[in-house]
Amino acid sequence: METKASLSRIVVIITALFAALSGIYLLVGGIWLAKLGGSLYYIIAGVISLVTAWLLYRRRSSALLLYAIFLFGTTVWAVWEVGTDFWALTPRLDVTFFLGLWILLPVVYNQMLAKNGFARGALAVSLLFTVIVLGYSIFNDPQVINGTLKAADSAPAKSDSGIPDGDWPAYGRTQGGTRYSPLSQINDKNVSKLDVAWTFRTGDLKTPNDPGEITDEVTPIKIGDMLYLCTPHQKLFALDAATGKEKWKFDPELKPNPTFQHVTCRGVSYHETTPAAEGNATNGAAPAVCSRRIILPVNDGRLFALDAETGARCPAFGNNGELNLQGNMPYATPGHYEPTSPPIITKSVIIVAGAVTDNYSNREPSGVIRGFDVETGKLLWAFDPGAAEPNKLPADGQHFTPNSPNSWAPAAYDDKLDLVYLPIGVATPDIWGGNRTPEMERYASGLLALNATTGKLAWFYQTVHHDLWDMDVPAQPTLADITDKNGNKVPAIYVPTKTGNIFVLDRRDGKLIVDAPEKPVPQGAAKGDHVSPTQPFSKLTFRPEAKLTGKDMWGATIYDQLMCRVIFHKLRYEGTFTPPSEQGTLVFPGNLGMFEWGGISVDTDRQVAIANPIALPFVSKLIPRGPGNPIEPDANDKGGSGTETGIQPQYGVPFGVTLNPFLSPLGFPCKQPAWGYISGVDLKTNDIVWKKRIGTVRDSSPLPLPFKMGMPMLGAPVSTAGNVFFIAATADNYLRAFNMSNGDKLWEARLPAGGQATPMTYSVNGKQYVVIAAGGHGSFGTKLGDYIIAYALPDADAK
Repeated sequence: METKASLSRIVVIITALFAALSGIYLLVGGIWLAKLGGSLYYIIAGVISLVTAWLLYRRRSSALLLYAIFLFGTTVWAVWEVGTDFWALTPRLDVTFFLGLWILLPVVYNQMLAKNGFARGALAVSLLFTVIVLGYSIFNDPQVINGTLKAADSAPAKSDSGIPDGDWPAYGRTQGGTRYSPLSQINDKNVSKLDVAWTFRTGDLKTPNDPGEITDEVTPIKIGDMLYLCTPHQKLFALDAATGKEKWKFDPELKPNPTFQHVTCRGVSYHETTPAAEGNATNGAAPAVCSRRIILPVNDGRLFALDAETGARCPAFGNNGELNLQGNMPYATPGHYEPTSPPIITKSVIIVAGAVTDNYSNREPSGVIRGFDVETGKLLWAFDPGAAEPNKLPADGQHFTPNSPNSWAPAAYDDKLDLVYLPIGVATPDIWGGNRTPEMERYASGLLALNATTGKLAWFYQTVHHDLWDMDVPAQPTLADITDKNGNKVPAIYVPTKTGNIFVLDRRDGKLIVDAPEKPVPQGAAKGDHVSPTQPFSKLTFRPEAKLTGKDMWGATIYDQLMCRVIFHKLRYEGTFTPPSEQGTLVFPGNLGMFEWGGISVDTDRQVAIANPIALPFVSKLIPRGPGNPIEPDANDKGGSGTETGIQPQYGVPFGVTLNPFLSPLGFPCKQPAWGYISGVDLKTNDIVWKKRIGTVRDSSPLPLPFKMGMPMLGAPVSTAGNVFFIAATADNYLRAFNMSNGDKLWEARLPAGGQATPMTYSVNGKQYVVIAAGGHGSFGTKLGDYIIAYALPDADAK
């Protein structure tokens, strides 16, 4: 008995020690936070924890009464700060609650010198109160918007695109980027029956020479009975659409190295010279070589044209089916200019753009956009966004403008207007712009509309002025004819941006359809730079209206939540567009953006959109030149950073920069969840009708817990006439299906690797399939793989 009593006494001492250490941490951290202008709660919590520790050590039952008052007060304070948001309440209450529960147990309470039933009862009541609050908050999420999108006013209109319903011949199905299929065999009534129809493995996995940013972001295309897709190393596969069996393969033999900023292929493009007759033959004769061709961009600056039937090079195109896009390119370092997105293809022109390495130096390739003859590969025109005369072609021995703003995301095309719409980024280096010329600013960070046949400017709309945050337009815009609230049909283009704004423009002339007034933004640029006094803010937006405050800080526990509040108050932050600084600037929306390369999905019949914005702040910190941060690269420099985060040298300007997600010391996001949503938008009214969290921490937390918190995403949704949309994209490895009308989850499938890609859907032999690439994303931290997976209904339901 004496031994048992001694052990119980040790338990009490350990409990008191834990409370004391917790109190010291909270008191010291709380004083630090208070000096920075933050909440005084942590000082109070620290003092009470220390007193509780002393009372526990003295075995006084008054420790329970004091802690009951503390727990009750903490719960009230937490609700006052963040309302009934379960995941925001959790770090404020988790350790506090479980410590209270622990000291209520007999192993601790029975060691008190004098039992006090009132104190024990008071603590039990406080614990119950906390449980009730947390239980209520699970079912009353203030971040959720519950609503229902209206059905279409009439039966679906007959498409005039010429695309068979069962095909998916372009990255966004149409080159207008709708990501919408008229198929409805899979619908909201039967989608729960989906199962794996076939799996194909490409064999393309990470190599020792790859950078950290190796990503499988491909959306396959489907024409007839063939599926075409590229891998991260741009290996091209043609598969039987019904079985997933390989028909042919082409390997461009890309030779990356760790200085490439990306190894990525989002997709390939398709061109048909003459309509292919049934059976891929005309009057029984085989089609001409390359009458149907696949266009493949390669990250080292090459472009291939391949016969869609056989994979053979198209001999009349360029040099035996190959173009060198590095021609007339300044500083043609492999990996510094990378065409990562599928080109736009018109009847006669291939329109190619590419990514230029961010934040490396002021001696980078050009972001020039070029049009090539689709049959021969001959250069027809160029538009160099940083040149005084953008359409002027360089003479022999000359080159395009270094560091011109580039267009790395997929473009969109209106064949009736013959206009191509290109999302444009900023001249690199991105985070300091004191040396940019007016020409470099003229067509930066906005949407550029060019005549696809001539390359001549139609119009330009700038979404960010003098961009110092890498807030380029990151996604394929979407074309849709929308009936407005006055009954007028408007040829609109929707432009999702990193800032969370969706700019809605008339695609004929670039005039705003949804107002985007210029508003004042924070001032005070770094030395030698300046800040635009205003920025445009679309009224169709997912950008939070309120600034972040200390109340929005998060963490897994009260301890890292406190540190996040300290870090937040030490950073410069005055709201959206706070300028970069040597102090360190909180960038929210962050560099990853609220929208990324996936874009949105638009059902043009219902005139609704499905969007998946994210909300993850970043921290940028300017590093003045000095030892360890030279003005020019030295002889040992390899030529690139191999990633878009961490230290970015910005050679040739006065500052380097570090770019990192805003994380706690334990590696958890410092902004409270959700970090990712799905949402339904009525495009007639531009109202956000419903919004819900998506994704769990199953694959990103130390324990595989299925907590639905709302996760960051890379990838986009696709919607269907079956009132279902599909999305993977999240940091957990799932493909999910949701009801388009209200956002309810209908089905999910576990993926063998990260699904940071946009799915697609098609039909063949009367059966509808949904396909996703599950290959992961290096810098996003998801599991890498080489899977292409197709899902379909059982034969009995596929009617």
